Amino acid sequence: MAVKAMAGGKFEVIERAAEIAEARPISTPVLANPAAVGLGAFGGATLLLQFVNLGWAGSGVVMWTAFFFGGLAQLIVGLQEFKTGNNFGFAAFVTYGSFWLALGGIFLSVQLKLFNITGQDIGYFLIVFTLLTAIYLIGAMRQNGAISVVFLSLLIGYILLDIGHLVPGASAFVKIAAVDLIVCALSAWYLMAHVILTPLKVNIPAGKPWLK
Repeated sequence: MAVKAMAGGKFEVIERAAEIAEARPISTPVLANPAAVGLGAFGGATLLLQFVNLGWAGSGVVMWTAFFFGGLAQLIVGLQEFKTGNNFGFAAFVTYGSFWLALGGIFLSVQLKLFNITGQDIGYFLIVFTLLTAIYLIGAMRQNGAISVVFLSLLIGYILLDIGHLVPGASAFVKIAAVDLIVCALSAWYLMAHVILTPLKVNIPAGKPWLK
């Protein structure tokens, strides 16, 4: 009888422990927002490229930035956005991370004379991302004003670059695009500040969505 009682007591303790475990709320781990890094990388690489387009810096410095900051960093951020279930962030950061990796490869190919890449070739390359950016702009306008400014200025910049590379005698449009894309880069950093500082109780408003 004593053995049975002891055994029964053990089962009761186990059952009670299971009930307590089920009653406890399961805490969800708090994840950092990967967009903070992605926006910083996008803005930094974009800003540096405009310094090259304006003739202030050489292509070598932006090539390596394209590989590691604009490219690899954004690619990692995009994969982290995938884990959070953010489809827009996942698609956008992977797209532009891939853009920067490809652009770095183009710069490297030109430097090493691996391929005969013309300005017109680069123009067609840019058209692909112009069309993708137009799609992302629609999604951005459903989110907030700050991200809408980023994608609108990016789309305008791509269009100006397309003209500068594809239309004979229109190279001045590359300089105009550089000014516009500096605004784009700084807008991305503004949005980065919103992502980083808002949880620290520093008010950096992102604005209302442009589309309901």
